Amino acid sequence: MACSAASTALFSLNPKSYSSSSLASPSLSIPKSFVGLRKPFQSAVPKSSSLSRSSSSHARKSFVVRASSELPLVGNVAPDFEAEAVFDQEFVKVKLSDYIGKKYVILFFYPLDFTFVCPTEITAFSDRHAEFEAINTEILGVSVDSVFSHLAWVQTDRKSGGLGDLNYPLVSDVTKSISKSYGVLIPDQGVALRGLFIIDKEGVIQHSTINNLAIGRSVDETKRTLQALQYVQENPDEVCPAGWKPGEKSMKPDPKGSKEYFSAI
Repeated sequence: MACSAASTALFSLNPKSYSSSSLASPSLSIPKSFVGLRKPFQSAVPKSSSLSRSSSSHARKSFVVRASSELPLVGNVAPDFEAEAVFDQEFVKVKLSDYIGKKYVILFFYPLDFTFVCPTEITAFSDRHAEFEAINTEILGVSVDSVFSHLAWVQTDRKSGGLGDLNYPLVSDVTKSISKSYGVLIPDQGVALRGLFIIDKEGVIQHSTINNLAIGRSVDETKRTLQALQYVQENPDEVCPAGWKPGEKSMKPDPKGSKEYFSAI
């Protein structure tokens, strides 16, 4: 295992126009200011802001973070990337656009390896990977850690805070370019928020959620939303009401059709 192995992370809004670059990343330096996993991130909102209260020794901490986002991602083509990943305890290459025309993708970001909330999410998705595979969906996890860190975490037993073997790849975003392109990067902490994106077979982002660092996500709700998406794509004249699950009644998106739904509930 060469410590000078290059980690590559590329992205493009146009899946037909990818550029190629690489960056040697022998180690990952964690900013001293990183406190997001232990206590709420203190927003740097100016005191003169309309959001500020009068000065008080009991001022509340803010959960506001400064994630960057230039485009509304939902409804647009997912930023493509090619990067190193760990899968089946091997280093592999993952390219998002390889799934276009083949599979749906659950792409989720988490802050850092060897932390606390993160392994509960990562292992929960892995344990239920077969359920997603059965509905033609791949799962990809992403953090700013190196592939060497990913590998060490996978090789650590779950009872010791590790992951054990996973059923999907963990992608390395050491350049932070993927996190930035998806609008989940916290610039001054150098880590990603808990962003999750459902990407359809055409490569279009159809759903996104972003949680702050201390809040884990639900595999059940992710699967339910994915199934609702697949249903409306297969039945374009119908829509799914709140909490819809497979087998339940859908709705026609017009005045007459919607009355049929409301009269039946």
